[in-house]
Amino acid sequence: MKRRDFLKAGAAGAAATALASPAIAQDIRQWQMVTAWPKNLPGPGIAAQMLADRITSLSGGRIEVKLFAAGEIVPGRGVFDAVGQGTADLYHAVPAYWGSKSKGILLFGSQPFGLTAPEQAGWLIHGGGQTLYDEMYARFNLKPFLCGNSGPQWAGWFRNEINTVDDLRGLKFRTTGLASEMCAKLGMAVQAMSGPAMFQALQSGALDAGEFIGPWTDSALGYYQIAKNYYWPGVGEPSSAEECAVNLDAYNALPDDLKQAVAQACASLYNDVLTEYNTKHAQALSQLVAEHDVVVRKLPDDVMVAMGNAAGEVIADLRNDGDDLVKKTTESFLAYRKLMREYMPYADNGQMNARALSYQYD
Repeated sequence: MKRRDFLKAGAAGAAATALASPAIAQDIRQWQMVTAWPKNLPGPGIAAQMLADRITSLSGGRIEVKLFAAGEIVPGRGVFDAVGQGTADLYHAVPAYWGSKSKGILLFGSQPFGLTAPEQAGWLIHGGGQTLYDEMYARFNLKPFLCGNSGPQWAGWFRNEINTVDDLRGLKFRTTGLASEMCAKLGMAVQAMSGPAMFQALQSGALDAGEFIGPWTDSALGYYQIAKNYYWPGVGEPSSAEECAVNLDAYNALPDDLKQAVAQACASLYNDVLTEYNTKHAQALSQLVAEHDVVVRKLPDDVMVAMGNAAGEVIADLRNDGDDLVKKTTESFLAYRKLMREYMPYADNGQMNARALSYQYD
């Protein structure tokens, strides 16, 4: 999809199901979903529509979800408050946007040098994370669910090459979440803005560099037109979970079967969304290099070590936070990260290293 196509697209909600029986019609809930994304933005915009459709389908049409893109009812960064206050019923966004509410929220989306996408889901499902997620969001009258993941993000688009840590100092850089705090500790001038706004800021010179998601979404937004150096790995966000949050009063008012429909709609999309990102990121990267002269570059090891040390300072700040729930969430995350760090060299890392060896296969 071309950049202009989704930036100019208007709202198009899910069609209401025509039911003949007034008695059945009275049981239908019409929910408004607000999102942090332009309509049908490759990646999160598409995933948001998938979620709206799946809740409608799994509820047997008893919850009709109509999607409103960023700016149609509220700005993208306003969806958290809008749903908590009941202006809308649910939203699709990422936890990385809500650090002003609580720094602990940021852990549920991504962590610098933290969890991969399967590990993030594992922490919530099997490591006690969902209980903490629920407790944190209940403060804001929200019921949260993970509903997708972008997989490993990229370090970003840079006008100039990065050779040393000194090259980062003073760099005007777009990022979000805990990655922004890591970058600030390295002397970078961090700015938070939407993906489309990042294009304009790169174009005007208000930004020197920035990261958004990965090749699929980034290519649709056209960053390659301005900055040709595309750096990996995105150690600031080894994965980035997408979330659905429902107004807690609206969720509690649902009968048990519809609560399950909402929960299963979110859970069932996690792998669908992740694998679509991975597939289309791979396809888009080849095109960026072959057709748009993008240069793929690896961050120098000493730069990554400096980032890792800065990330450690960010985590130490969370461990010493004055909010007991933030501290408890941080300790839970660290315990699960340690468990996976000790196991994954034998599992995923072992398989990736074996696959990279030189032998005749394809």
